Amino acid sequence: MAHLEVDLVAADRKVWSGEASMVSAPAADGYIGILPGHAPLLSLLNPGTVRITPTSGGSQEVRVDSGFLSVDADRVTVVVDAAEAPGSGTTAR
Repeated sequence: MAHLEVDLVAADRKVWSGEASMVSAPAADGYIGILPGHAPLLSLLNPGTVRITPTSGGSQEVRVDSGFLSVDADRVTVVVDAAEAPGSGTTAR
């Protein structure tokens, strides 16, 4: 089964990294969904929620500030100024 290699990083730390079956992010033109095999893409991000569906199951949601998202050869890189997992009380800036 195909999967995505995902890295979500804030200015000072890696927030989440691993294999996922889907990523959804608040792109400049609206939310975008990324699945394995997606065409290469570079997009600015608006503040919102990045949703990651790990291949191990479950779901990860992370509130993010502005940043960008890059997709190339099933590798998704999300770089943001600040990130906070709901309920964690931890913010990276």
